[in-house]
Amino acid sequence: MIRAYKFLMRPTVGQAAALGEMLRDHCSLYNGALQERRDAYRHSSKTSIKYGQQSAQLKDIRVFDPERQGRWSFSSQQATLRRLDKAFAAFFRRVKAGQTPGYPRFRGVDWFDTVDFPKDGDGCRWDSTPHDLVTRVRFQGVGHVKVNQHRAVVGKVKTVSVKREGRKWFVVLTAEQAQPEPLPKTGSVVGIDMGIASFLTTSNGEHVANPRHARKATAKLEAAQQALSRCKRGSKRRRKAVAKVSTLHRKVRRQRLDHAHKTALGLVREHDLIAHEDLKIRNMVKAPAPKPDPETPGGFLPNGAAAKAGLNRSISDAGWGVFLTILHAKAESAGREVIAVDPHNTSRTCPECGHVAAENRPTQEKFHCVSCGHSAHADTVGAQNVLRAGLVRRDANPA
Repeated sequence: MIRAYKFLMRPTVGQAAALGEMLRDHCSLYNGALQERRDAYRHSSKTSIKYGQQSAQLKDIRVFDPERQGRWSFSSQQATLRRLDKAFAAFFRRVKAGQTPGYPRFRGVDWFDTVDFPKDGDGCRWDSTPHDLVTRVRFQGVGHVKVNQHRAVVGKVKTVSVKREGRKWFVVLTAEQAQPEPLPKTGSVVGIDMGIASFLTTSNGEHVANPRHARKATAKLEAAQQALSRCKRGSKRRRKAVAKVSTLHRKVRRQRLDHAHKTALGLVREHDLIAHEDLKIRNMVKAPAPKPDPETPGGFLPNGAAAKAGLNRSISDAGWGVFLTILHAKAESAGREVIAVDPHNTSRTCPECGHVAAENRPTQEKFHCVSCGHSAHADTVGAQNVLRAGLVRRDANPA
């Protein structure tokens, strides 16, 4: 299996400047390759340039511009061109599927924060035997950079990436390692119901509170955004305001990740099987379609967009997608089973008699079956139905 590690780097002033130049030059390469593809298509709609053609030009580009392009790793530049090729592949896939295309855009220096090295030892070298208790990673054109390695890297390092977050620099490794020993069996199974009032509710009736990190930081974020809007573009004051807004957003993201990791770890340690709803989060956070007013040309009828926007913010703040991704990864490492089930009518079905009706859920929290009179918390009922569907699916598809 492949596992990723992310460590904080401690570059010197000169190394930080060199890392910034590396990002700038790779960004320039990305934008130049994008411009070449645009020009080729405008010249003739039947002409297209692929990754192989642009990669073959790298040797001449490095000779022509040795100061900006010749000093960096050839493999990292190829990875940047592959990144552009993937962006075009995703663009054509969305066009074919009838979705919003999203044509690849030029990247500003502040919007290009990652450089990839496809192979450890080719333009970079992870030092697995640190000297003087200090771990270092070497990059071509930068040198040996100190790394704050807070845990051991298990397995063989496959790829290395440099990532900038604000004023901090990180190295991201992917390592190939053997499948770890599964956790001991507990004999417990559970279903979870994702929500807004509670982050999740288990089929056992336990509620995990929704921390609402973004909502708690709203006041600070609004003040920082307002201060940013008053700054003149290109000024030093504006750069400081941008950095402050970015710092607040990164803090919220870290808090959300920390909560997701701890919640997922608790579920994986306690249960052999975890069933959850197969949520289509992207569809859930879409804005409602406008309703033209037939009696007023150019006018629109109320469509509940304001209320839906508030719900969308709450869904995004909860971070369901991040949590489910982490849950699946931890379950795979621990030898646990995670099953996604259809969420249709899970909160309207009585777990006692099986009666399905919208009237079974008179309020957000209360469930009362109109057929048999069973009453319970609505989220607990949803989690119980999710668990039942997960067990049916597991028995229908034995491993």
